[in-house]
Amino acid sequence: MLLLFVAALFVVLILFSMPIVFALGVSGVAGLYLGGYDLQVLSSSMVSGSQSWVLLAIPAFVFAGGLMEKCGMSHALVDFARALVGWVKGGLGMSVIVVAYFFSDICGSKMAEVSALGSTLMPPLTKAGYKREDSASLIAAGTAMGMLVPPAIFMIVIAQVTNTSAVALFLAGFVPAATIMVCLMVLVWFRARKYDWPADGKPSLELIFRTGRSAAVPLVIPIVILGGFFLGIFTATEAGAVVAGYGFLAAKLYYRNVSWAAMGRLAYDSAILTASVVFLLAVASVFQYLMGVSGVPALLAHVLEPLRSQHWLFLLATALITMMFGMVLEGLPAAVVLIPVVFPIAEKMGIDPIHFNIVQTAAVGIGLFLPPMGVGLLMALRFANLSVGQHWRSYMPYVMALLVGLILIIVFPDISLFLPRSAGLIK
Repeated sequence: MLLLFVAALFVVLILFSMPIVFALGVSGVAGLYLGGYDLQVLSSSMVSGSQSWVLLAIPAFVFAGGLMEKCGMSHALVDFARALVGWVKGGLGMSVIVVAYFFSDICGSKMAEVSALGSTLMPPLTKAGYKREDSASLIAAGTAMGMLVPPAIFMIVIAQVTNTSAVALFLAGFVPAATIMVCLMVLVWFRARKYDWPADGKPSLELIFRTGRSAAVPLVIPIVILGGFFLGIFTATEAGAVVAGYGFLAAKLYYRNVSWAAMGRLAYDSAILTASVVFLLAVASVFQYLMGVSGVPALLAHVLEPLRSQHWLFLLATALITMMFGMVLEGLPAAVVLIPVVFPIAEKMGIDPIHFNIVQTAAVGIGLFLPPMGVGLLMALRFANLSVGQHWRSYMPYVMALLVGLILIIVFPDISLFLPRSAGLIK
């Protein structure tokens, strides 16, 4: 009964447009007070929920992503992707998916990625004859896939709340993201033939080399992240510092188009975002305490008991729930409220923690871009000047491609576990 009241209070506060983090905090404190629990739990839970070395990676990655977007690296990546696959029928649409994979490596923030891709790719897509519905769908689906490509802030947070290795999780994301990318590109190949989408240009090695030289600066980052993690050179936090330092040097010595004042604003924005994430983790720990003492994990374990012998069904069921949370509450609140409750059940069932986290990360990425309420989708539609009602029919094939990729990741755990196992981070 107490949890029902807390949940109802949380929903009411959200409906009154209170920020999610404050709605969580107020409803959590109300639950402690009405349940007669010691209010010292509030301070101890908030401190324990926000103390983690890996969280220091967030400001570094956010600063680096903002700096690299301001330098114009997204334009270089777009040109390179168009040179690689633009000669195929529907190649411009495929290049959206490819550049979304590349750009996720340097961006870290899904909203920043939607903004960069929307502003950079919407005009050439429109000029090439793509309908606005398909343009928005390509950008939304590509960015949803990019949730799995490090350095995603969500991965850092989910590693913290499940007490798993952020480095292993980062490594585990590359191949699943590529799997979903292939599913999306196959869909684009078929739609290009159905709707007669043009090729973007002729195959040219000279163009690939020329655009590749310009894209080499941002493409160093995924190589550094993948190689550094695989060889055990640095941790996730140290990788953030390395990427931020590289972005600073690239901005000042190569691009030379970002002022000191702009850098200061980016650093300030990074600090604000980091503070909001840490505060969210802190107040969510109170919510998690209430669910624990109320027996929610035991109840969920009982409800999910029939799925114990079928790991893929359990992962699919929890992924669908996470997608709904991701659509309604955005990504991070879904991670800190739902996943800590479900994660112990998955561990008891013998599901690999890294595989579980990758599935949930993919599910949250899809949820952010699900109609009618996914905030990422709404942002993509803003660039296309479309409403959800005008767009959803054209978007459904892309959602199905994302779900096919998700199911492949669920059914074949080695897709997620191959790289971290090869690096010796898991058995």
